[in-house]
Amino acid sequence: MAAAAKKKPRKKVPKELAVINADNCTGCESCIEVCPVDCIVLIEQHPQHGKLQAWCEIDLEACVGCEVCVHIPQKKSNPYELVVCPWDAIEMIPTEQAAVVVAQIGGPPEYIAENWDRLVGTAQHMAELRAGV
Repeated sequence: MAAAAKKKPRKKVPKELAVINADNCTGCESCIEVCPVDCIVLIEQHPQHGKLQAWCEIDLEACVGCEVCVHIPQKKSNPYELVVCPWDAIEMIPTEQAAVVVAQIGGPPEYIAENWDRLVGTAQHMAELRAGV
């Protein structure tokens, strides 16, 4: 049996975290394709309905705040922004405010309640790390 991999402590807590508004997300997975740290997953709350009631969710503990899921970085002189999410469902939120935002828009109320510790608790933990608590 292989030993469980030790999770290394974060070197730096990002100033902002990406949060997906589940109501706006269609589960198209365009953000999953571009995420350089693979912290975005597709949630299928009712798999029997396929992607009809699916949305993407960000693992805030793994998010590095790079913004690549929101827009593709361009040269500062380029006036055009290449947006990743066609539904404008992803926002960069200050880490200190992420728990409140995730509780409000991170998924259907019953899903948030069932996954409170993993979703809102993790966001709160990231805020505490950022604040040095």
